[in-house]
Amino acid sequence: MEILLRVKCLQRLAIPRPVRALHRDYGTATPQNFADYDSMKRDFKLEVPEYFNFAGDVLDKWTDMEKAGKRPSNPAFWWVNGDGEEVRWGFEELGFLSRKLANILTEFCGLRRGDRVVVILPQIPEWWLANVACLRTGTVLIPGTTQLTQKDILYRLQSSKAKCIITNEAVAPAVDAVAPECENLHSKLVVSQNSREGWGHLTGLMRHASDNHTCVRTKHDEMMSIFFTSGTSGFPKMTGHTHSSFGLGLSVNGRYCHGTAAGSLNVTEIRAILCFPRFWLDLTPSDVMWNTSDTGWAKTAWSSVFSPWTQGACVFAHYLPRFEPTSILQTLAKFPITVFCSAPTAYHMLVQSDMTSYKFKSLQHCVSAGEPINLEVTEQWRSKTGLDIYEGYGQTETVLICGNFKGMKIKPGSMGKPSPAFDTKILDENGNVLPPGQEGDIGLRVLPNRPLGLFTHYIDNPTKTASTLRGNYYITGDRGYMDEDGYFWFIARSDDIISSSGYRIGPFEVESALIGHPAVAESAVVSSPDPIRGEVVKAFIVLNPNYKSHDQDQLKKDIQEYVKKTTAPYKYPRKVEFVQELPKTISGKIKRNELKKKEWEKI
Repeated sequence: MEILLRVKCLQRLAIPRPVRALHRDYGTATPQNFADYDSMKRDFKLEVPEYFNFAGDVLDKWTDMEKAGKRPSNPAFWWVNGDGEEVRWGFEELGFLSRKLANILTEFCGLRRGDRVVVILPQIPEWWLANVACLRTGTVLIPGTTQLTQKDILYRLQSSKAKCIITNEAVAPAVDAVAPECENLHSKLVVSQNSREGWGHLTGLMRHASDNHTCVRTKHDEMMSIFFTSGTSGFPKMTGHTHSSFGLGLSVNGRYCHGTAAGSLNVTEIRAILCFPRFWLDLTPSDVMWNTSDTGWAKTAWSSVFSPWTQGACVFAHYLPRFEPTSILQTLAKFPITVFCSAPTAYHMLVQSDMTSYKFKSLQHCVSAGEPINLEVTEQWRSKTGLDIYEGYGQTETVLICGNFKGMKIKPGSMGKPSPAFDTKILDENGNVLPPGQEGDIGLRVLPNRPLGLFTHYIDNPTKTASTLRGNYYITGDRGYMDEDGYFWFIARSDDIISSSGYRIGPFEVESALIGHPAVAESAVVSSPDPIRGEVVKAFIVLNPNYKSHDQDQLKKDIQEYVKKTTAPYKYPRKVEFVQELPKTISGKIKRNELKKKEWEKI
């Protein structure tokens, strides 16, 4: 009922316009926007304007083209949920509503350019409005997953010094519990059917807010967003991106972008963009793009905001509280989705389902990122759909680093070839470039010119920022090799990050939760192979003496439930092993690599 009322309110605010049904014939893997990989690399050119704002320089220009009848009648945004409700906005509606929210941020919340805003919302329309409103006001967006616990939220609010938070009624109680400890937090907006004491009621405020708002003129190198990313030691780091590093940099995911050195983009230049190649996602204004990533991750910025809207394509979203293979398949069959992006684990679950009764009449292009995809999964997907899965590789700190692009030969298991945005190499420990076939660290050249799609720095952490540099290169922290044909192959993370079902999990966060349980004396967390998720969290635990006689199976369950309640549920250890002691160095550091090696040697 809450969603129904809220959606109806947003639909009343929207400007009425007809939206035709979208149906496209079954397509092939032929690129829509470029001839081949070599020409894409050769012709790539990206000039950075002094001033750039994605809302004003891209979204509003698409509104102009939409009004002029120079864009297909696709929605710009198309949202559905499991109850059959839908929201469809053109770029004009998106602009109208986001300007209202922009005024709420500046007038009701009193925010100014550069202030930080934490947004913790599921895949509901307000999440997209908050993204665009932050762009329009020059405030810095900090997204977070709705699985964050009270402790997680406290850390993020305190570390970021955020002045505002936007969330729903499910998360609001946790925010209220920690708000007294967050001296910078002075405004809170809640997406809810009912009002909440101490919070601005977003739906009610939207009814009365003015849509008259002038987009700020941000410089291309001003901070635009901050993403928290996990590490193997310490708490999550704050990764900073500017208006150009994602706003323009993600053009390599969806297309080229061309600007001017002197000023912001104009309508003529936006129209010229459409003539340039579009790469990994290969989008056009006629496409409907569905990305299933959680709103807390940078991948959603990649494929649910900047890349598709750069191209004037439709962003499709299906609000699912949990991943359900049947719902995903039904959605792909029912709606005219042309480009689908999901994690390898999701594809694995889909191919394990009975797909015989589903026909994907519109689907043309499938991509995957977040972790390596299993060869068996890609073969099953191809046999059941006739489509390849184009794997891509990138980080929260970057845009697309390597990818399998349409028109090029796919080598199963490879990350593909480098995107034109980066000079990507395999390096030794001294920063020297290694020849084909030799394993090393994956690095991106940053000197003499730092590439556009790379993050600025880890906020308030100069030591960690400096540690990513080796000679003229940024070190990704991942290891791999390049073959004789220029394809890159991922081997492993050089740190201890655990990537499970598309989520990146830092061992320190899990160990910090474990140590709070009275039974745990010591713990070490590593990745362990899993046939469905690729890898899962495994905890090696040394028990306190008075718990060693307890029923161990029940104790494992108790510890797992404790971690679920202490930190985000996806971080809990799916495997637990009780040990007498942990392997350590002379200095007392736990040798996680030794534990991890034993786990992976079992397969």
